Amino acid sequence: MKAVAPSEVEQRLEYLRLACRNTGMRMTHQRMEIFHEVAQCNEHPDAETIFKRVRERMPTVSHDTVYRTLASLEEMGLVRRVETVAGRARYDANGDTHHHFVCTRCGQISDFYLEQEPSIPKGIEELGRAESLQVQVRGICHNCKNN
Repeated sequence: MKAVAPSEVEQRLEYLRLACRNTGMRMTHQRMEIFHEVAQCNEHPDAETIFKRVRERMPTVSHDTVYRTLASLEEMGLVRRVETVAGRARYDANGDTHHHFVCTRCGQISDFYLEQEPSIPKGIEELGRAESLQVQVRGICHNCKNN
């Protein structure tokens, strides 16, 4: 598991506290543990992985609680759902503007940053109001390429 710097994890947890306070949502121990699990790593875990890890610390947590909490965290803008071609949705607590490289062999998801952020293509307004643009590059990661 790729770790996030402790100061970054604490900053992400502070965003959770503020968001809960601003929306009137209770800051429960379960919500904190579920968010912490996503916030502390860069591997973009899926809900099942989050459930298993949280359950080690909180044996009473349910699948339903994990899924509902992830949905509410996504709605609050604290986690981003990363879709993969095959498999389960993965979750990302990195709030910085960034994009994803997805390995089509092993499913690893890595963050990458662009020097110049792409703009919404012209003509999109004919389809609807664009709210964000996320780049997802698919390919073979170095680990898979070398094995």
